[in-house]
Amino acid sequence: MKRSQTSKRKLIRNIFLLAAFLGITIAAYSIYQYNQGLSIASDGQFKDDGATFDSFEGPEPEFGEINILIIGSDTRGEENGQSDALMIAHYNQKSHRLKIASIMRDTYVDIPDYGKLKINAAFAIGGPELVRKTIKQNFDIDVNYYAVVDFEGFPKIVDIVAPNGIEVDIPYEMSYGIGMTLPPGKQILHGNELLGYVRYRHDRLSDFGRVERQQEVLSKIKEQATTIHSLVNLPKMLGVADPYIDTNVEASTILAIGKGLIAGKSKPVETIRIPINDSYVNERVNVGAVLKIDFNKNKQALTDFLAEDTDSNLELE
Repeated sequence: MKRSQTSKRKLIRNIFLLAAFLGITIAAYSIYQYNQGLSIASDGQFKDDGATFDSFEGPEPEFGEINILIIGSDTRGEENGQSDALMIAHYNQKSHRLKIASIMRDTYVDIPDYGKLKINAAFAIGGPELVRKTIKQNFDIDVNYYAVVDFEGFPKIVDIVAPNGIEVDIPYEMSYGIGMTLPPGKQILHGNELLGYVRYRHDRLSDFGRVERQQEVLSKIKEQATTIHSLVNLPKMLGVADPYIDTNVEASTILAIGKGLIAGKSKPVETIRIPINDSYVNERVNVGAVLKIDFNKNKQALTDFLAEDTDSNLELE
């Protein structure tokens, strides 16, 4: 009897030691990978994370549904600090579904305390918090967290997530305004080329085409990010991304979302564009060319999109 108890104690001790060893090994590997990532991206504008913008007052998530405001910031000065891309990423912790709602930057809205302006001006005036207030006032949608992404870091992040590149089908030559020439046809694009692809706006669809390409690329990056390769390289990815992303999302929440996306990797990203079809007119006002939208139609479309948990892709062009 004593021998049995002694053997059991030894087994428990050995299991504990093995678990401790594995934990230390994983922690050391993660720290090493994270620091490797940081060394690649040490010049990012958000290296002092959390010190760039005023406090964000988004409510706590409810019912396992998280809304994250994603703001693309182009530091090359083209927009004088205005947001170059504006999205709401919606994640359902129960179904592991990811939805992306893109709001066109020329959408003419009422910015709290500042009057009628393009929605991309809200970021330049008051950072992520004013964008949150603007979305709440115009669309009655609560945003819980924010992530401001410097486009300069986009190529580095993509090259780690998708080292073999991402396939796209370019309908016509793209060159003006992106510092490169992308010929038409199916091809594999890597970091800098992919950034040029999502930034190009001088085509017949103008900014509408760019939003469409942004959603396409994000969907394909999500597919790559839910592979075993990306799971192993997650600490390095976080290290690379850190100096290029300013966010108030806790690391534990990021890891939980990452685990959930891997668990539900077969589920496609659902997308919508605001304004939806037949709900806006192009006009020129004192702030330039804007999209005057039917707020009732677009508010309802956005509410339905974020509320429904369907299998269909709701991309509206």
